[in-house]
Amino acid sequence: MKAKYLILILFFASLVSCTKKFEEFNTDVKNPAAVPGEALFSKAEMSLVDQTVTPDVNLNVFKLISQYWTETTYTDEANYNIVNRTIPDDIFQQYFVGNVSKQGGFLEDFKEAARLIGLENPPTPADDAAKTNKLAIIELLNVYSFQNLVDIFGNVPYSQALDITKIAPVYDDAATIYQDLLTRIDAALGNLDATSASFGSADIIYGGDVSKWIKFANSLKLKIGITLSDVNPTLAQSTVQAAVSGGVFTSSDDDAVLLYPGGIHSNPIWSLVVQNGRDDFVPANTVIDLMNSLSDPRRSFYFTLVDTSSEQGVVKLAFSGGIYGKSNPFTKYSHINPLISSPTFPGTLLSYEEVLFYEAEASARSFSVGGTQRDFYDAAITASILSWGGTPDQAAAYIAQPSVAYATATGTWQQKIGTQAYIALYNRGLEGWTEWRRLDFPIFNMPPSITDYSQIPKRFTYPVNEQTLNKTNYASASSAIGGDLQSTRIFWDKF
Repeated sequence: MKAKYLILILFFASLVSCTKKFEEFNTDVKNPAAVPGEALFSKAEMSLVDQTVTPDVNLNVFKLISQYWTETTYTDEANYNIVNRTIPDDIFQQYFVGNVSKQGGFLEDFKEAARLIGLENPPTPADDAAKTNKLAIIELLNVYSFQNLVDIFGNVPYSQALDITKIAPVYDDAATIYQDLLTRIDAALGNLDATSASFGSADIIYGGDVSKWIKFANSLKLKIGITLSDVNPTLAQSTVQAAVSGGVFTSSDDDAVLLYPGGIHSNPIWSLVVQNGRDDFVPANTVIDLMNSLSDPRRSFYFTLVDTSSEQGVVKLAFSGGIYGKSNPFTKYSHINPLISSPTFPGTLLSYEEVLFYEAEASARSFSVGGTQRDFYDAAITASILSWGGTPDQAAAYIAQPSVAYATATGTWQQKIGTQAYIALYNRGLEGWTEWRRLDFPIFNMPPSITDYSQIPKRFTYPVNEQTLNKTNYASASSAIGGDLQSTRIFWDKF
């Protein structure tokens, strides 16, 4: 952990510590003529994690969509109105090309970083091996990013997405994209060599540790494989089993996280909520009521206590969530724990407990993954509690409760695993929403804007700009998925 902080500090310090030479005064430093591929890679990593973490309602509302948070005054997003702020447009921009004010564009940066590194002529075999590793790592983050896009929208521009000559790219079939992503992961795994170097300190996630990237590749493969389970069980099983055999995360030390150093490179939750003094969000009653019913020890790490007494002069502290989708006075409800909104709180792409829940599900589906669903389920919950600062005794006591224990908890394996995975994924809105869509648990609340549970979004609608600037391909994609509606299911969401 400390090593990661040191890597980040050294990397960011290197960006500002160069001495200006006389001839540089005539150089446009804001628009350099040439940028090293490694620097672009670092920027793309930062932009990807920032986009994953940020609670900016223009860029990322998944903490609201997943009902982890709700709003206080402006309630459009918690009522599933994503059009007023053109949120789908901004998400597209953040992934593909970015914009001046909001940065982003990490897919374009990954592409350019790969091009520049590909042009290098390494002087030694060791340097050549490092180059191969760098290109494979970039490929893995491309795969991660495109899976997110598919999981958000369904069919998306893919084969032509980053082709500058295609100003109106076609939308590729989402299932076909998923299969190609698996092919790309296998190719990257074949090129990764743990005995060779890679990006070193320019890699602000793993510090250039190729063995960690191999585990990330297999864990990402596991994630994609398990997501295919209901639509293509044969491919799902072979993919999951191959991923586990190849070596997935085995502890929280393997987590794909960016440890924000603070200062100008702070956790975006701190930047947007604390630094700007915004009182726009409170935790939602959906997640707090669920955790209260289970006496979950993570509540003290996720939320703050609030006085819920109705009698003057009497204090009754409790965890209390804002009513999802309604206007909620900020002072009346629990708040986001300061731990989560601290400047240095890490941003996570993929975690050990997430992997364990996938393995629990795989075992429940009778895939051969080297353990029982109960073993993986217990390990996942324990890993989550420990990662937040809880103790082994707290984890054991929680799991022993009849309402939590795998043998006695209510419902099917989908309900048991889905409910606990949802709780563990708090603060990771897209993954929480995806698990709810896949496993249909826990039960969400309905905001005032809808009258039927089926109206809770299953996907995001396409950007408004695509409807005008890429009209033919937009129309074709909309027809192919069954209509550009929030109620249209992603291809893997069969039930």
